[in-house]
Amino acid sequence: MNKKIGMVSLGCPKNLVDSELMLGKLKSEGFEIVNDEEAADIIVINTCGFIESAKQESINTILEMAELKGKNCELLVVAGCMAERYRNEILEEIPEVDVVLGTGSYQEIAEAIREAYGGKRVSRYGKAPDLSYLDGERVVSTGKGYAYLKIAEGCDNRCTYCIIPALRGPYRSRKMESVVEEARRLADAGIKELIVTAQDTTRYGLDLYGKRMLPELLRSLGRIEPVEWIRILYCYPEETDMALLREIAENDKVCKYIDIPIQHASPQVLRKMGRRGSIEETSRLIDTIRAEIPDAVIRTTVITGFPGETEEDFETLAAFIEKYRFDRLGAFMYSKEEGTAAYDMPGQVPAKVKRTRYNRLMKIQKKISAGLNRQRLGKVYKVLVEGVADDGIFYYGRSYAEAPEIDGLIYFTSKEPLEINSFVNVRILDAGDYDLTGEAQHESSE
Repeated sequence: MNKKIGMVSLGCPKNLVDSELMLGKLKSEGFEIVNDEEAADIIVINTCGFIESAKQESINTILEMAELKGKNCELLVVAGCMAERYRNEILEEIPEVDVVLGTGSYQEIAEAIREAYGGKRVSRYGKAPDLSYLDGERVVSTGKGYAYLKIAEGCDNRCTYCIIPALRGPYRSRKMESVVEEARRLADAGIKELIVTAQDTTRYGLDLYGKRMLPELLRSLGRIEPVEWIRILYCYPEETDMALLREIAENDKVCKYIDIPIQHASPQVLRKMGRRGSIEETSRLIDTIRAEIPDAVIRTTVITGFPGETEEDFETLAAFIEKYRFDRLGAFMYSKEEGTAAYDMPGQVPAKVKRTRYNRLMKIQKKISAGLNRQRLGKVYKVLVEGVADDGIFYYGRSYAEAPEIDGLIYFTSKEPLEINSFVNVRILDAGDYDLTGEAQHESSE
């Protein structure tokens, strides 16, 4: 079918991988991929349904794209988590939508589109995806600098605030051979940084091999010659053990960047959240990371305003953040989600209180981040060059200490022209709250 496809991908990196795989499937079926929705015959929106703000963004995007129906757009496809969760509401309330594809139906996108061109409204959902879909052709949309490497699907953690297990099914690891083969394909395409992702990367292999296999996977990925960086996201603190920490410390290609979402520091809130482990164990883990990997950057995420969170609970969280001075921190206000155990919990916190607590945490973290950035002044970092700033003077990029999209950037000048997606050493000369500024170091200037 000679039709032009435009894709809008929302939500997390795992969702982005699914979007890229849908594009790969469509490309292999003869569709043409375009970057401009206004030039597309078919628009696909891969939605997120994790929290209220993500759902609202998805709805707004669907409505925005629906305005193109009757202009250039012939078909509107809604896929992903929100499509799985609210398929009937989408079809009933947004008549412009022609196809709804749930999280287990991505491989059927070309067939569904052809069916829709026959005059039917198509809805496919309710299937746990066969992980073989991850081996399909993929159109990487992040450029040649980095790509996400999805190593598992679903989740077994059953946190009381989270709808993901209901939408994505139980935790299912990809076979290691499958992951490594895809990594080789990405490396052959010029990718410099592999970002390992799953709902919980630390559980990788438990279901397939009977033990945690992330360290062994990292060793295998490290043998792929063109790859220079391997970054890991979503390491649950209670699953992060010494075997993994040793591999991070000893594998030269693995970025010393550890993402451990703690979600809270109050024991009673953690219990209500259904989180395993204790805050004392998390404290020991952080101390161990900093002792064993001195240059490690630690990122975390926390939730404010969970049902029953008292002012004392919040002060416990704020004190924990001030004590442990995380290099990176993302905060979210609790979102009341239908179908989760926390939905009907007593003690729902008013929106104003959630917002006040969120703002307080971000103010604390801003001060911490600024102080840690000042400690980087004068130091030289290996930086992946990602582009040129709008002013045409500065390049920008990231060191091992910055993950794409969620962390700051390093802006820097260079006396010599640089290739995008190459590496260069940069000396840090100025520090903002989140971003850094520096100068590329060339042999002639050192």
